[in-house]
Amino acid sequence: MPDVRRGGAGGPGKTAPSATVARRADAPRARSADPIAEEAAELLESQSVPGLSPAVAAGREMMDRAMRIVPARTELRVANEAGFVLHAYPYRETSLILDVFTRDHGRMAMVAKGAKRPHSALRAVLQHFHPISLSWTGRGEVKTLTKAEYVGGVLPLSGDALLSGFYLNELLLRFCPREDAHPALFRHYMITLTRLAHGESASLVLRSFERVLLQETGFAVAFDQCTGSGERVQPGLDYVYQPERGVRRAHASDPSSWPVISGQTLLDMGQDDYSRAQTAAQSRALMRFLLHYYLQGAPLKTRQILIDLQYL
Repeated sequence: MPDVRRGGAGGPGKTAPSATVARRADAPRARSADPIAEEAAELLESQSVPGLSPAVAAGREMMDRAMRIVPARTELRVANEAGFVLHAYPYRETSLILDVFTRDHGRMAMVAKGAKRPHSALRAVLQHFHPISLSWTGRGEVKTLTKAEYVGGVLPLSGDALLSGFYLNELLLRFCPREDAHPALFRHYMITLTRLAHGESASLVLRSFERVLLQETGFAVAFDQCTGSGERVQPGLDYVYQPERGVRRAHASDPSSWPVISGQTLLDMGQDDYSRAQTAAQSRALMRFLLHYYLQGAPLKTRQILIDLQYL
């Protein structure tokens, strides 16, 4: 089975060349006809997301290079695209720079002109966890928002569910490159928000999302199948998930930091079933290990809060 790292091949212990998450400083950037969007792009570059492993960062750089030459980069207008606001940065006195997650275009950066004005219709629409329809223009890295409408369909989050929602957003910001479409992940994000809004166990719901996130973004392979041999894992045996490789039988010589996972847990994860107590505990340990590895130890702020509150 090929190396699952987005950045290229290499075995355990090998690291990809160090790379930045965002566009390289010496790489050309598509210029925007909108000077405000161009200025916003420069500001957004200073809002770098630290903490991805060299392998993940190298994959980001490769994706960024590809995105600079594909036709989607020259797209001028998009209308009525389903999306969510992940984060918003204040920009000038009356505007916002948005980081949004869209169904067919992935993460996008765009400037919402006048969104901070007291009577702007955008103020009530551009809220976290609101399903919205977005329209924008622009050829540069930061698009210009032209319309946003609330479409509904997801109950509002509050309390613990709201905090869990911000954890989802932080994961998407860390792991998803811009303009890399993940419609299946977008659909699972909506499902996860709905489950949280209906009061389902946050720890179990978030385990499911973490697994889908790592698989959809290319940082993990199947959890119920052995790497290389392709054999289905056996419920009575012990396994490890070797970073950047996948599942294999546990060995006595494995690093002590690698959690040993039962085959039953891996089979349950493959079925998205976290109802067994052992599966819930072992999948939590495995996800902590993998997220820590790919983020190179950089903390997820909302995750630490949830751990402190014993929801993760």
